[in-house]
Amino acid sequence: MSQILETEAYLEYLENFITLERKQKFFEILKMRTKHFTVALEDVYQLHNTSAVMRSCEVFGIQELHVIEQKFGKKIDSEIAMGAQKWVDVFRYPDSNRCIQKLKERGYQIIATTPHDNSCFLADFDIQPRSAFFFGTEKDGLSQEIIKNADGFLKIPMVGFTESLNISVAAAIIIQFLTQKLRNSSVEWQLTETELLQKKLDWTRKSIRNIESVEKRYLDLIT
Repeated sequence: MSQILETEAYLEYLENFITLERKQKFFEILKMRTKHFTVALEDVYQLHNTSAVMRSCEVFGIQELHVIEQKFGKKIDSEIAMGAQKWVDVFRYPDSNRCIQKLKERGYQIIATTPHDNSCFLADFDIQPRSAFFFGTEKDGLSQEIIKNADGFLKIPMVGFTESLNISVAAAIIIQFLTQKLRNSSVEWQLTETELLQKKLDWTRKSIRNIESVEKRYLDLIT
């Protein structure tokens, strides 16, 4: 039965319950969404930083955010996220190993953002491979587990006395720069047709009050 609710026909039915303007807005935004890059946060205990990074992901078109919660529990600060939690897919992990394993299984290279000696500068980063960018706390950085399993290291060039940035600022700079570079490239970064359908369904469902009764009515119509 759940497969019936994952079809183009069902999406067309649901779109009768939203405005044409909203439908068009979904279309325009999803054209710019990508899973070619993704972001992972490791034990970022300041809630406002996690929420701010989510907001940057949403604004610059990163569809998925991965949150490792080994030390600190998380919930999204809705005031800072500004509704981004509705439009970005968040995956949670109890430890770094499981996050790394899952992302590698999905074909991502693990990129540690750190002022490591072997780090690549932001402007020189190769955008061709699917990449997961890991961010740690401003004070302690990423764990040795992430560093040990990283396929590469990335840093933002800095010329001041204070050679560090708040995590949410660093993430925003990296996400904005690399997504813009990606969209200006020949890399196939867009969502697949299946992914587009899934997100249209997801976002349309979230836009409809009493979606449970709407779904029941649809199932009654076709069965």
